[in-house]
Amino acid sequence: MNVAKRGLFCLVIGWVSLVAGCGEVGITGRRQFNLVPNSIINSLSVQQYAQFISENKISSDGQKNAMVQRVGERIVKAVDEYARMNLAKDPFEGFKWEFNLVEDNAVNAFAMPGGKVVVYTGILPVTQDEAGLAVVVGHEIAHIFAKHGAERMTQSLIVEMGGMALSVALREQPETTKSLFMTSYGMGSQVGLLLPFSRLHENEADRLGLIFMAMAGYDPKAAAVFWERMAGMKSGEQSPEFLSTHPADSTRIRNLKALVPEAMEYYKPAS
Repeated sequence: MNVAKRGLFCLVIGWVSLVAGCGEVGITGRRQFNLVPNSIINSLSVQQYAQFISENKISSDGQKNAMVQRVGERIVKAVDEYARMNLAKDPFEGFKWEFNLVEDNAVNAFAMPGGKVVVYTGILPVTQDEAGLAVVVGHEIAHIFAKHGAERMTQSLIVEMGGMALSVALREQPETTKSLFMTSYGMGSQVGLLLPFSRLHENEADRLGLIFMAMAGYDPKAAAVFWERMAGMKSGEQSPEFLSTHPADSTRIRNLKALVPEAMEYYKPAS
């Protein structure tokens, strides 16, 4: 095959891959590029989650554990009901949900594909109640719903590993690939909800999380209040917003307040 034909062939293959990898985020309608197979990501998620749980202490506080479980289950049930009625495909298909409270002072939480959600005890003084916890869990589940981690993983495979397929990367560079996975999903991060997602992903997770907590019967106005408490915890001078991939606290709080009317359309107060 000559150079011109090879170039055309690569262009066609790239275009086909791009089209095949394009999907749409439910509710927001945003188009996204994702070439990471769900089956491989879910399998990798289960392995890494099992390792994390084995290396960390689950809280022995039955009441707080029950609250984490209750909030998580309410949010997932609400999203499942919405998906059945409004979406062509179940975004949580095949997930086996687990909600664990881990003993750690970090103000942190994360969710992984396959339905694995971890809340750190260090964030509970900031959440204060179930509505505050619903802000956190709704936000984390929103990242999974919108496949933000898979998008980041796709970008990493293209930029850092030369467009290598995930299955090939796992076989030829397993440690590097697992590290990319951990970074893509913020697993074990010590920066709490300020995970290494782009500003676009954070804003989308804020919007979806607000809607999800409303669907589950939690007042979405609690989100801005939670972030005001988070902002109050920080000391020292914060970096300018343009230097960060995340919205500044003041911007985030303002955006959340502006999104409340939309979320209230989904609000079903718990009976």
